[in-house]
Amino acid sequence: MRTRRDFLATASLAAAGLALAPLAACSQETAVPGPAPAGPAPAPAAPAAGPLIARAIPATGERIPVIGAGTSGSYETALGSAEYQTLKETIRVFFEGGGSLFDTSPNYSNADEVLGALLDEGGWRERCFLATKIAADDRAAMEAQWAESQRRLRTERVELLQVHNLRAWRIALPYARELKEQGATKYIGLTHYVESGHAELERLMRAEKPDFIQVNYSVNAPQAARSLLPAAQDLGVAVLINRAFDDGKLFAQARDKALPGWAAELGIGSWAQMFLKFAISHPAVTAVIPATGKPDRQADNLKAGTGELLSRAQQDELIALFA
Repeated sequence: MRTRRDFLATASLAAAGLALAPLAACSQETAVPGPAPAGPAPAPAAPAAGPLIARAIPATGERIPVIGAGTSGSYETALGSAEYQTLKETIRVFFEGGGSLFDTSPNYSNADEVLGALLDEGGWRERCFLATKIAADDRAAMEAQWAESQRRLRTERVELLQVHNLRAWRIALPYARELKEQGATKYIGLTHYVESGHAELERLMRAEKPDFIQVNYSVNAPQAARSLLPAAQDLGVAVLINRAFDDGKLFAQARDKALPGWAAELGIGSWAQMFLKFAISHPAVTAVIPATGKPDRQADNLKAGTGELLSRAQQDELIALFA
């Protein structure tokens, strides 16, 4: 997500024939309280109302909070700039609110360099479940890219290394496995970001058994729930969700549109919370990774990871509204 632009869109009745997997709360959930701040600090928004839900990574049972953070767009800024100073507060809100997962990529301009600097300066690295990607076309380029990622992220190892959008996966996936064997990463994964890549992502997930997949899933693009997400759940593969806001387009559609009447009953106070709550309400989903450079929006995102999840009927209602 790059922005939260708002605009009015008409509701439509659709999504016929789309079958979502059962949407009861996942039995692998627990709650992760946010760590107490070390001292007084100005807060741009109220903290999340309660501890963040956490879900287990099937490969190990390690639990991570369901609300993570991405870096595309929001973290592509100059070191030391005014935007960078705002990011210092944004990342503080994230970690002190109980977050841990950050997802980045060497393809996001200088975002990984900015994230590495923020983690180092704030002393957040030990709290961070750090995910990055391999995004190159041959082995030599991948090796050089990984060395540069280590330098820019200021770390020797990451928690998750993913093959970005299945790029050169026949070379990248074996290389990622080598790095895992060497202790440079704990988990490996495969990613994509559009519906046209879902079939190939599912095929490779079944054949290669990665620890994670990452895929797009939102109220206006719920196709991953047809087969890909249920398959991940059956195979024991963790799932990260990207584009839960459809790169900000959902906020354009939601402008001046009232939240459903039942939102307040679930403690949902914004469309951002609603869209994120939709994503994590699928039991196959391990975490969602929205990007923001604004402290108040970061605090708002975290609130989506608390309280009750959406029922099947509530999710169907949202799909019909935004399809």
